[in-house]
Amino acid sequence: MSRPVSRTAKSSGERVNSRVKRWIWPVVIGLAAAALGSGSPAGADADRSGLPEAIDTILGDSRMEGGAASVVVADAASGDVLYQHRPTERLMPASNTKLPTSAAAMEILGPDHRFTTDVLTNGRRQGSVLRGDLYLRGSGDPTALAKDYDALAADLAGSGVTRVDGRLLADDTRFDSARLGRSWAADDESAYYSAQISALSVAPDTDYDTGTVIVEVAPGAEAGDEPTVTVTPKTDYVDVDVRATTVAAGGSNDLTVEREHGTNTIVVSGTTPVGGSGATEWVSVWEPTGYAAAVFRDALAAHGVKVTGPTKLGRATPAAARQLASHASMPLKELLIPFMKLSNNMHAEILTKAMGLKVSGEGSWSAGLAAISSYAKGVGVDTGKLRQVDGSGLSRMNNFTAGQFSKLLLAVRAEPWYADWYKSLPVACGPDRFVGGTLRTRTCGTPAALNARGKTGSLTGASALSGYVTDADGRELVYSIVLNNYLASSVKSLEDAIVVTLARSTADEAVLVKPGTTRAAERNADLECSWRKPGEC
Repeated sequence: MSRPVSRTAKSSGERVNSRVKRWIWPVVIGLAAAALGSGSPAGADADRSGLPEAIDTILGDSRMEGGAASVVVADAASGDVLYQHRPTERLMPASNTKLPTSAAAMEILGPDHRFTTDVLTNGRRQGSVLRGDLYLRGSGDPTALAKDYDALAADLAGSGVTRVDGRLLADDTRFDSARLGRSWAADDESAYYSAQISALSVAPDTDYDTGTVIVEVAPGAEAGDEPTVTVTPKTDYVDVDVRATTVAAGGSNDLTVEREHGTNTIVVSGTTPVGGSGATEWVSVWEPTGYAAAVFRDALAAHGVKVTGPTKLGRATPAAARQLASHASMPLKELLIPFMKLSNNMHAEILTKAMGLKVSGEGSWSAGLAAISSYAKGVGVDTGKLRQVDGSGLSRMNNFTAGQFSKLLLAVRAEPWYADWYKSLPVACGPDRFVGGTLRTRTCGTPAALNARGKTGSLTGASALSGYVTDADGRELVYSIVLNNYLASSVKSLEDAIVVTLARSTADEAVLVKPGTTRAAERNADLECSWRKPGEC
């Protein structure tokens, strides 16, 4: 997977490009000759709509030459397969992996599940002094912000405690100590979409990219000045090594912001011109448990509570410890919105470990993946024909088929939590980031706009889109498109052409929409658009 190294700077509060280019799709009405022979639906002889020929034509685009495709379209109400192209071929699904992860989480943890972060002690009070250790215990909350740790500190100070004669012990033992997923790319270590996983961490903003800090670099006043660097949240847990230089106005803005391997030293290098935009980067921290403990300790000090002992990590809270303060996250059904709309990898991995803890008492990837597999198998997915090694799809070892994705998408429609889960899927051309998400600039000006919902997926050489769309007859369709091994910069426009073709077609007549060149195709498509901060999809 490639990683972008510099991006257009924006303030952390404004990360959406409101000037979105709309692409109006060229439409060709009529049937097209099929270039591929494997696109027959079940009972193809009875199909007179021309849908197989239309989708085969799209898949025959030169951008897929030498590539692999697995595609299935089905009637959502009946489950009848309307089109299939290599439905059993196992391919890298990228972030489509979040579909089984999120569905299993809704079933296993429940829509109302909340993560808690607690402050506890096994000590005793003597006036304003707490004699004993103070425990900060996490359960995996991926939405915990610095202000939430500040609120916990304020609650403790509000109870009258001014000094803790003991240590600050960070309890992340609800999850195991494995921080990175299987086969995650080593060169993504400092990238926020590949942050370390812990039961105790901090998110820097309300995109909830837990385990990261935001580094903003602004040019100096004159050429030769050192750029100004700001870290959010403000913390000494990370060190900033500024090697960058301000150059004259009109000069190159080629800043790079990366954390050095195995450390919390963030190196800022390159040049930025006077009056230029600088850069804003979301950077992962090394050891998120220590990050949370540092933010909490700073908050205690700000509220006048001194902890005399050192901070220690990975210490289990005694069963007899009493609770002094607690913070609860939003319920899972609400957490699904930033998770799925923005394709948040860390949410997926935290939910995976939380499911393992719930089902088997072990907050590990192996236990969580077993729980996901058990749920998927229970709703008819043939888990023996796929491989899932993480919750997010960041690993290139994941293998899924469009056939199994379509089975899952059909099955979850009968679940009691389906409406909340469906709401979390990105909406085509939905302009708000927390509505349209990773689809908010796609298929605009077509019948798929504000109609199709789906989960996107992007890695180098792998792209996927699976979800739901209503056709011109008002019939709801399920679709799954997984494309791999192409050399083109993007095949997003092929996915969009299939979805728009479905939206324009009826049960009796297919309306072929030829793939064009979309804004998404012009961008680096190696990563999910929401992984390219500041989130300009």
